[in-house]
Amino acid sequence: MISSMIRRQRSAKIVATLGPASSSEDKIEALFRAGVDVFRLNFSHGTHADHRERFDIIRRIEARNRYPIAIMMDLQGPKLRLGTFAESRVELHAGQRFRFDLDRTPGNNERVCLPHPEIIDAVNVGSELLIDDGKVRVAISERYADRLEVTVVTPGVISDRKGVNVPGAMLPISALTEKDRRDLAFGLEIGADIVAMSFVQRPEDVAEAKGLIGGRAALLSKLEKPAALDRLDEIIALSDMVMVARGDLGVEMPPEDVPVLQRLIVASCRRVGKPVVVATQMLESMIKSPAPTRAEASDVANALYNGADAVMLSAETAAGDWPVEAVQMMDRIARRVQADPGYMEVLNATRTASEETESDAITAAARQTAETIPTAAIITFTTSGKTTRRAARERPCVPIVGVTTTAAIARQLSLTWGVQAVVQADFGDLSDLANRAAAIARDLGLAREGDRIVITTGLPFGQAGSTNVMRIAHA
Repeated sequence: MISSMIRRQRSAKIVATLGPASSSEDKIEALFRAGVDVFRLNFSHGTHADHRERFDIIRRIEARNRYPIAIMMDLQGPKLRLGTFAESRVELHAGQRFRFDLDRTPGNNERVCLPHPEIIDAVNVGSELLIDDGKVRVAISERYADRLEVTVVTPGVISDRKGVNVPGAMLPISALTEKDRRDLAFGLEIGADIVAMSFVQRPEDVAEAKGLIGGRAALLSKLEKPAALDRLDEIIALSDMVMVARGDLGVEMPPEDVPVLQRLIVASCRRVGKPVVVATQMLESMIKSPAPTRAEASDVANALYNGADAVMLSAETAAGDWPVEAVQMMDRIARRVQADPGYMEVLNATRTASEETESDAITAAARQTAETIPTAAIITFTTSGKTTRRAARERPCVPIVGVTTTAAIARQLSLTWGVQAVVQADFGDLSDLANRAAAIARDLGLAREGDRIVITTGLPFGQAGSTNVMRIAHA
């Protein structure tokens, strides 16, 4: 799976969502050629047959290009919704009294069903509910065992099955619904590389999902509930990867808080070497326009200056009119940021101190060596991906190659900053590793004969999590 055909000219990675605008093999290949590293299958939409077809297309593209491509399955999670209305919709006015109850009879301009008793149990008088992503806001005036009496704060129209957000409340529900469990079993069966779990609230949610996954895929926790921030470090520690899902996060808290939290989450992930994705509305105007706004370009750039491993496109590629152009634009922004000398200065300034372990000492030394003497690349040999992710946490000034014997690990590394993953057969002694590293660096066009490369690995090879060797070699 060495790629002699394609090598990304940037360290940050691009995630793109597939959908009606990007379901054909030609279109998906065009997205890959434009720069997509990870394809997201959104299980909130589409059938299992739809997702299997796209999965098979991605694997064919991967085989043709000899380049690892990760497939992320994104679980819908426990979306809280209203019931229905007798006339499909009602208009609520400021100051109006309204009722949410458990009666499944179609609603009217006085009441509607809220089929979630756990919401009634979790809120208090004075709490607010947000309807339809915050377009309508109501305050709870009275709370009873079977209903909530509310006063409309922000007026507007609400209609059948609109979403409900409960800011500040820790809801006693699992992050995995029965639908999620069925989808998860299907995704693991066909071979998804990354499982994205929606609406994580607590570390126990992560532990539950990891138990079901059983090591068959990496788990990415989507941070979109303010409650998750109260136990952020615990959630990150249990997760394999993290996403700053700014859409729902921005609904339940003031918009001015979201950039600060984005920076906090990215920094927390970098500190422990967990890949982190920044997502939602990054190039939103490109759903309909062939070019983004200048503010959107700055938003993508700021996520990269924060130190994010990856940035994600959602509706821009799933349903937009310009999916390939959106990826091309994101690729150009990432390459332009990387060309800025200030980019590495920012990453260096925000680098956290290494832990007092052999593995951290080796990976810090590899980065320092690359900065001290002319070095073409850092070549890491890994079984679990940890050696390579440690190298990426250092944000070195040269490309990183993650060499592994497992295609699944290579694909998961597609989400890690600065890494090009390569699959090769079992390795021999350190001399064999050096020879292979030199050949890989030359084949990928990273080094010419005689250039220095830095090699890191753990010996004996195959013992996960023990990076204990660094060697300087020549290509």
